[in-house]
Amino acid sequence: MPLFELQPSVALQEFIRVYRIVHFVFDSRATLPFKAYPPRAEHCLSFYPNDTETVSYTKSATKISNLKSVLMGQQSEITNRYVGNDFLVFQIVFRPGALFRITGIPSYELTNSYIDAETIFPKEIKNINEQLHQAKDYIQMKTVIESFLWRQVQHQKKEAHRLDRVCNTLLSATQNFSIDSQAQAACLSPRQFERKFVERMGVSPKYFSKILRFESTFRMKNKYPHYDWLTIAIQCGYYDYQHLAKDYRELTHLTPAAFHLLDLNSPERKFGEADTY
Repeated sequence: MPLFELQPSVALQEFIRVYRIVHFVFDSRATLPFKAYPPRAEHCLSFYPNDTETVSYTKSATKISNLKSVLMGQQSEITNRYVGNDFLVFQIVFRPGALFRITGIPSYELTNSYIDAETIFPKEIKNINEQLHQAKDYIQMKTVIESFLWRQVQHQKKEAHRLDRVCNTLLSATQNFSIDSQAQAACLSPRQFERKFVERMGVSPKYFSKILRFESTFRMKNKYPHYDWLTIAIQCGYYDYQHLAKDYRELTHLTPAAFHLLDLNSPERKFGEADTY
């Protein structure tokens, strides 16, 4: 039951971080639990060639379903995802600033969004899901996706900026960087940096860093379930457990232990998948 990632071709690596593929086929008689999906530091375009999913925003109580292709900006609240029995998603994870460059849409307009991608890419995207549905394997799906993406890149609306490189560095950083040092690296004043960051990433740099740090704890706990929370907190750059717990309450409305207990009931856990999507 595949749950894995593919790397983009060299020509698209400036714009695409990774392709994420999730494909589960459940017994048609099974009643599936929802998956609580925490905020991640990413913008995505997702295709659902088979069954779609229903997404419920816990804070705003918004519920959206039956979309075959979805554009998602930066999420800052937890969503509950209800998947179909034949669930396949091919997800494009953009590099920081790339979605803004391709569409020209300020990223703050897409924050906490789950938008029908046909409204953004009306000329081509209707055929993509059909091609993905007919593809013989995941590599052929990747070919379909990259052909589409290359055409979008060729007509990008905005130029690259140093800030994009700074954000890419933050994704793989093992230490915290001050806003002033980030602004300096982007050749901007702190105020200019904050304004451009929100335009290109959808949230403030401080909030983006908070999500990155939270995400590192979430992944570490999945990878090392025997680690205690204090160990994880210190290794991920928190001052102590209370500092970590505060971020969990803000981003998930639950304690760290309670949220991970909820994650253990996710649909993919039926297949023993430790690294959830």
